[in-house]
Amino acid sequence: MIFEKYHALGNDYLVFDPRVSNHEFSKEETIRICHRNFGLGSDGILVGPLSTAKADFGLRILNPDGSEAEKSGNGLRIFARYLRDAGLVSEDPFTIDTLGGVVTCEVSSDKSLISVEMGQVSFRSDTIPVQVKGSPREVLNEEIILSDQTFHFYGATIGNPHCVLPMDAVDQQIACKYGPELETHPLFPNRTNVQFLQILNRNRIKIEIWERGAGYTLASGSSSSAAGAVARKMGLCDEDITVEMPGGEIVLHIDDHFNVLMKGPATKVGQMNLELECLN
Repeated sequence: MIFEKYHALGNDYLVFDPRVSNHEFSKEETIRICHRNFGLGSDGILVGPLSTAKADFGLRILNPDGSEAEKSGNGLRIFARYLRDAGLVSEDPFTIDTLGGVVTCEVSSDKSLISVEMGQVSFRSDTIPVQVKGSPREVLNEEIILSDQTFHFYGATIGNPHCVLPMDAVDQQIACKYGPELETHPLFPNRTNVQFLQILNRNRIKIEIWERGAGYTLASGSSSSAAGAVARKMGLCDEDITVEMPGGEIVLHIDDHFNVLMKGPATKVGQMNLELECLN
């Protein structure tokens, strides 16, 4: 079973092309393949290109816990780079259909930069979703109670759910301490991605990420988009924002309607062959 491995600022995925060999991955198989000791090791599996009537290419995004993600900014950049490497696209824009909606991608001539039109961020409780008391509303600076701490958060979605917590300073320790409890908090019926947000200036933010189904993550495109949109919503950042993460930087353009254009790299690591005895 052949996989192509890529990373986007340290967030790594295995691309499985069903044109090469077709396989339906069970939850248990996905967990084993992504395991860094018992499998090939990755933050998820990208299955595609798939046939779809909605876009040029279809894509499924499998998390390392066996669940399926609606959207992944880093995964989309990696998949776009794979399509270019495979000779399926040129420098012209093309579309990809995900569970979180259709996005438009473009790969630069030297493949060093991939642009993704991520879509529009919504803060609506009924869209994210977030369980709130009373009528549906935008989830802005609301209280969330944990076992030993109370925070204020912003809810957001760009096709997948996010919980953004503005803070004076962020680091890996706080993400790993509170990320698991926030991911599975009762307020989020579909679980949630979590971003700990530090605003550095009007054009630069820093985030630490706890990703739904994957855990602590070095970088994330959808998390960057959600956190940048929250910074814009708070009135503390302008439309052009650089996002600092442990794995590197992503550049965003967020317009007044919270439509997000994301730009960043994706790096090819190599081809990997999985022996089927690994799945036993």
